[in-house]
Amino acid sequence: MAVAASGRGLVSRIGIEQLTAARIENPGAIAAAAAARRRPASLLADHGRMMIVAADHPARGALGAGQRAAAMGDRRELLRRLCAALEHPGVNGVLATPDVIDDLLLLGALDDKVVIGSMNRGGLQKAAFELDDRFTAYRAPTLAAMGFEGGKMLLRVDLDDPATAPTLESAGTAVSELAAAGLMAMIEPFMAHRVEGRLQNVLTAPAMATVISIAAGLGDSSAHTWLKIPIVPEMERAVAATTLPCVVLGGEVSEDASAAYDNWRRALALPNVHGLVVGRAMLFPPDDDVAGAVRSAVELCASTRPGS
Repeated sequence: MAVAASGRGLVSRIGIEQLTAARIENPGAIAAAAAARRRPASLLADHGRMMIVAADHPARGALGAGQRAAAMGDRRELLRRLCAALEHPGVNGVLATPDVIDDLLLLGALDDKVVIGSMNRGGLQKAAFELDDRFTAYRAPTLAAMGFEGGKMLLRVDLDDPATAPTLESAGTAVSELAAAGLMAMIEPFMAHRVEGRLQNVLTAPAMATVISIAAGLGDSSAHTWLKIPIVPEMERAVAATTLPCVVLGGEVSEDASAAYDNWRRALALPNVHGLVVGRAMLFPPDDDVAGAVRSAVELCASTRPGS
């Protein structure tokens, strides 16, 4: 049996020990919960946008959020915040790795929600092999078997790093496999380079237009491909490189929330931008008001239309 057959806020009353006990005593409960999950009728929420909460950062060793270096290192607290976000009907899905999604399944938190499994987490943050971004989490056949809606992959392209080539190949294979299963392939593309040994993303419109073009061409079909892209100056120039549907990523926690929301609002007005995928900025806002941050993001999705 699942820890919670229904309800989403139950993590506040369920300890880590109960989730661990469920895994020990009945590991089949996770697959059973996935099979019993009510699937959403659409990839979009009732407000007409995709509004996804993201929590795949820990599997890359990235636990920080804003000024809190280990914010995502407490799994019970992360689950509490995730469940609080998912309780809002305007948040219509989650993006996470298998361990987090398994916990949410046991908690009964994913009925009617879009579930996107994070696939390549091998390029650990700050590692010398960061661009050798191997597919170490979900695979397309597993996502299909569990009845999820899609898979997400990070694609960082450094023209000076040979590790980019196998990552491109692996991503192309994943896109093809997801398309064959009729599942969304969500690609998060960046041009990148190293500065004093540290990998940095190039956040300019020309760089994004280039890497968007590369990402859009992966796989043997683009029919199910979406792009997850950052805010950059002259955003319209970046997204003009594709007709694929795009969602905007939330990025790092900003002390100036109003500026972040203004950037998201402008991006959501572009014709092929159809939603937000927000993680740390919504789960760990500077004022710790998760419900408020969620409400603001949902209202933004509901009120902003292409061309507005």
